[in-house]
Amino acid sequence: MKRKELEKKLRRAGCYLKREGSSHSLWINPQTGFTEAIPRHTEIKEFLAQKILRNLNAQ
Repeated sequence: MKRKELEKKLRRAGCYLKREGSSHSLWINPQTGFTEAIPRHTEIKEFLAQKILRNLNAQ
């Protein structure tokens, strides 16, 4: 899955970018308070993308 596509899904679910790191971006879901690190690669493996969406309740 492309990183831009994953970010789009997260934004639609109400998540927002908390901060940018050197190798990861931290996204937070304000409704649940969960934070998840997203790698800064242009392509993210499908399994990892689904795990991130599941952890942030953004499916």
